Amino acid sequence: MPNWIRLPNSEGSCVPSSGPGSDQATYQRHVGRAGFQGPSAQIYHRHPPVGWATFEGPLRPRAFDLGKLAPGPACPLQARRFLRSDTMEVRYWKTDTKMHALARNADGDLLLFVHNGEGSLFCDYGHLPYRDGDYILLPRGTAWRVEPSTHCEFLLIEATADAFGLPDPNAVAGGTSVDPMLFTLPSIDDAFRAQQDEAFWEIHIKRKGQVSTLTYPYNPLDAAGWEGDLCVAKLNWRDLSKRRSSGDKVPPAAYCTFVTGTFSVSTFIPKVGEGESGMLRVPFYHSNEDVDEFVFYHRGEFFSRGEIKAGMATFHPSGFPHGPHPRSYQEKMIKAPVETDEVAVMIDSRDFLTVDESIPDGAEWKAYVKTWEKAQETL
Repeated sequence: MPNWIRLPNSEGSCVPSSGPGSDQATYQRHVGRAGFQGPSAQIYHRHPPVGWATFEGPLRPRAFDLGKLAPGPACPLQARRFLRSDTMEVRYWKTDTKMHALARNADGDLLLFVHNGEGSLFCDYGHLPYRDGDYILLPRGTAWRVEPSTHCEFLLIEATADAFGLPDPNAVAGGTSVDPMLFTLPSIDDAFRAQQDEAFWEIHIKRKGQVSTLTYPYNPLDAAGWEGDLCVAKLNWRDLSKRRSSGDKVPPAAYCTFVTGTFSVSTFIPKVGEGESGMLRVPFYHSNEDVDEFVFYHRGEFFSRGEIKAGMATFHPSGFPHGPHPRSYQEKMIKAPVETDEVAVMIDSRDFLTVDESIPDGAEWKAYVKTWEKAQETL
């Protein structure tokens, strides 16, 4: 982290538009460095910072409906990849079928987020039931498989050549980190022992993006026990929500959940009591100049974008301000109570992210960039 040049100052009128003493509408934009952990400034604009007339070129906001992707394949390591960098891959996997082979990622830690469904995960460490809203952290090299009991959809986030850890509370906005006691660990239980057999089993291993296959004359998930401090672990967003008190403020409205050397995974969870109705709860318009931002929308009503539904995702590369759509600004920011009801997963990456252009037609909302054009928000 550089020794930032910080020059505290104030110039002109810095009164929020809805605050006492304001004589004209202004739109607050938060400009921040280092994922909002470095120096920052609040700029009060006379026009919406996202009120552009046109947007040309490859640097543009994009949106996807991941629910429209085809189901499968059988191996989650070969699921549809739609976002990547030199240090990360993001895939989306839809399945309702019991895995008849094991998966092992040798390229880095793998974080599963369960968007829909429930079932059982079996791994080197035992049996772990899962449900919607679970994060499942699979350390690099872990062998695993799932047995869905319903149709399941997973967001797969790979930390390529890296590992997931917990955020440093001294470096996170709000000074809040994840309590390790919230995690659930696998069990060597009857269900785990029942799946052990002497049949032939394959392990599909991904290394440098390619998949190799090992075949065993027995089920390699045959542990009788284990001990140590390395393990698969599960965390649900509901457990984070239980720890959030009314009135807590953790800008920019997301709970930093996991971190790697180059990116972080944060969770938007329902909150109440962030301020009086009509006042900015968080810096809605913002320019986070050091990270590309990806958000996957899991459930609820998304207060910044009325057209976005559960199962969709947005990508905002650094380089331009972004914030709510016009209708959302009016209905959710100005007129509505302060409660929020959204759950979403956000990735902030210091490495430039690239959208995989193999995404099929129909899964991307091509007109997304135009939803801000000629915005005429009024207070």
